[in-house]
Amino acid sequence: MKYAALVFRNIHHAAEDVGYGTVVNALLSGGVPLSEIVLLPYDDPSATLRVLRRLRGECDGAFLICDDVLLPAAREAVSAVTGAPFTGTLYADGGCLFAVLPAGEAGRRLAEREVLPETDRRRGQSYRSIVIRTVAAPAERMRAALEAAQEASEDKLQIHVSGEYGIGRTEIVYNRNTPKVVCDETVRILMSELEPYVYAMEDVEIAERLFTALKLHRMKISTAESFTGGGVGQAIVSRPGASAVFYEGVNAYDNNSKAERLGVSEYTLRTKGAVSSETAYEMAAGLLGSGHCDVAVATTGIAGPESDGSGKPVGLCYIAVGTKERVRVFEYHLEGDRESVTRQAINLALFLTYREIN
Repeated sequence: MKYAALVFRNIHHAAEDVGYGTVVNALLSGGVPLSEIVLLPYDDPSATLRVLRRLRGECDGAFLICDDVLLPAAREAVSAVTGAPFTGTLYADGGCLFAVLPAGEAGRRLAEREVLPETDRRRGQSYRSIVIRTVAAPAERMRAALEAAQEASEDKLQIHVSGEYGIGRTEIVYNRNTPKVVCDETVRILMSELEPYVYAMEDVEIAERLFTALKLHRMKISTAESFTGGGVGQAIVSRPGASAVFYEGVNAYDNNSKAERLGVSEYTLRTKGAVSSETAYEMAAGLLGSGHCDVAVATTGIAGPESDGSGKPVGLCYIAVGTKERVRVFEYHLEGDRESVTRQAINLALFLTYREIN
């Protein structure tokens, strides 16, 4: 069966400003891959009608995705093509199922609640999925794992991969006709190959996973951030009830702050520099030395776009994670612009802390 999407957008705005990816991912999770995604200007109704007429003849499903303000225009376009009034979410016109969906989370919920059940009914088949979430899995290792898993699957299931800022999402989509042994072997291969980088076998954010682990172990966490701008702490405290697990966050960008607030030695700062494994270690140790937290995480690095004059490269960062028993420091060389480097480091810090307490 063939499905396609038509996305209305303002051509003067970036394509990602329309959150159609969220809706597309929901359809993929339900076993509805889109063979075509057409981006059209919202103010060109003739082009919209031409595309809809074509999709009506070629597809089993055509889904219009747009911002809320454009939903009436999208429904009018479907009515013009089908010749029937259309006011809701779904309309079946012979062999083609039309759907009009808002972008973002609202569209995702509608896709799951209305579109997927109807596509399942029409094709006499329902789909389920297993999600594996990872952090910082090397590209070559991920590629090898996917090739092995795809071969083992014998093309009896679908594997979808997506990711951003070091976070990976691998989804195995299967139906009732997929042999259990094939599904199990596919999951086993992926888990075996990616185990050092896996944090969940469910669709959950790493910050949520860490928050839950801290609650389970009844631990308090403190953060010291020298280039992630409080992002590590923010990811944790954005969860309701964060005061049960979060003691304090220190944004120590200046060396005097590192020395006075965290106890980093002047000798370390002078001889090793602010961006060093030694400084990261002492930042985390300073938090733990206060006696108020059970686990500490510290970040220091160079986010760019230029270096700090030390000669060290942009993207270099050190993340220290520790408990009262030990503190470990990890070195990374991250690529991308300032935002990308920072967000990758935040996700790494959350992941390393989660691994440490588990």
